[in-house]
Amino acid sequence: MPPSLSAILIATDEELDLPGCLESLKGLADEIVIVVSEETRDRTEEIARAAGAKVIRRPFVDYASQRQASLDAATKDWCLWIDPDERVTPGLKEEIVSVLSAPAADAFDVPFEIRFLGRTLRWGGMGSESHVRLFRCGKARFVGGLLHEGLEVSGPTGALRRGRMTHLPYRDLSDYLGKLDRYTSLAARKRFDAGRRFRFWHHLILPWEFFARAVLKLGVLDGGPGLAWAGLAAFHSWLKYVKLGQLEKEEKPC
Repeated sequence: MPPSLSAILIATDEELDLPGCLESLKGLADEIVIVVSEETRDRTEEIARAAGAKVIRRPFVDYASQRQASLDAATKDWCLWIDPDERVTPGLKEEIVSVLSAPAADAFDVPFEIRFLGRTLRWGGMGSESHVRLFRCGKARFVGGLLHEGLEVSGPTGALRRGRMTHLPYRDLSDYLGKLDRYTSLAARKRFDAGRRFRFWHHLILPWEFFARAVLKLGVLDGGPGLAWAGLAAFHSWLKYVKLGQLEKEEKPC
């Protein structure tokens, strides 16, 4: 018998993105585990249960612990870590099935493609993104915390080559701006807790990062979406440092 596969997800208010993700997993995952945060107010849990997923509700503490809860609930041989705004392409599905028929490693790096404003971004530093997302369930654990979690694997790691995971991080500009405040606040808090402090030269991050992404990394070749991504990403980087400066003032001892 070939190894079985659990798809593991975490979700908070994902009723718009989750159906597409679940559809892309059909014919691949033997089990779908979704940890739904108790803060969820939309139909995320209803959609997950209707699709036959194993649903766990828990309060959101940080990303690493949410991810670990999904991994702990998985019962199959292998896990595929996926988010509601990601899709398994047919090519990736085919490659995963092939690799799991005779796995040569305990985890595999998965190539990604980012779609933004209707275009797949290939320049601006976005064309070669990959992450370890496929792994033996008993050989990995999540580490990290408030914002950027990671996967610690005890065993050799290989790489998939043919298929890609499609990431649809933002439906439109309004969606980007709606998420901007939360993510930059979490990033500022993480830096503050790690002892990082704001410096005046952090204001130069905005023009420099836009230039680096749009010109040096050729983001302009992705047209309007590429330039929009470069500008928004630069603003995101600048804003989290400005918020870091605010935290310093707010938490400065009297």
